[in-house]
Amino acid sequence: MKPLVSVIMGSTSDWPIMEKAAKQLNDFQIPFEINALSAHRTPEKVEEFAKNAESKGIKVIIAAAGMAAHLPGVIASMTPLPIIGVPIKSSLEGLDAILAILQMPPGIPVATVALNGAQNAAILAAQILANGDADIAKRVKEFKESLKGKIIQANEELAEKSFTYKTN
Repeated sequence: MKPLVSVIMGSTSDWPIMEKAAKQLNDFQIPFEINALSAHRTPEKVEEFAKNAESKGIKVIIAAAGMAAHLPGVIASMTPLPIIGVPIKSSLEGLDAILAILQMPPGIPVATVALNGAQNAAILAAQILANGDADIAKRVKEFKESLKGKIIQANEELAEKSFTYKTN
C-alpha cells in the first residue's frame, strides 16, 4: 500500500491536533504517511521530502505548523502537489500561524483550513482525491450525508429538553 496523502507536522507536539487528520483519512480508507519535519530545524529534510513526494505517488500534502508556520509554504515552493496548511494554535492565539500559512506570494498557493482544523484538512484532501477515484468519491458523499443525520439527531434530543417557557 502506497500513501496518497502525506501528513507533515513541524513537531510531534502538533500530533494531538493532527491525529484528527489521520483518523479521518483512515475512515476514508485513504493510505497516508505521517512525518515530523521542521522548515527551520531540518530544512534539508523538508527539501528532500518536497522534491520527492510526487515521484513517491503522493497526491496531496497536509502540512501543519504553529508560530512562524513556514512549513506549508516552504513545501509548496518545492512541489507542484496541492498543499493544505493547518495552522496550529501555539502563540498569539494562533494568529501568527494563520497569517504565515494564508499569506503566500503569487504562484505558491497553500489551501488553508481553520486553526487546528486537521479534520477539515483530511476531508479536503479526500475531496481532491475523489476527483479521480470513484471509491473515495463514494466515501466522501456518504460522510457528507452522515452529517445531516447528526443534526437531525441533535434536534430530536433538543426536543426532549423541557423548560417552563420553551415553546418547541
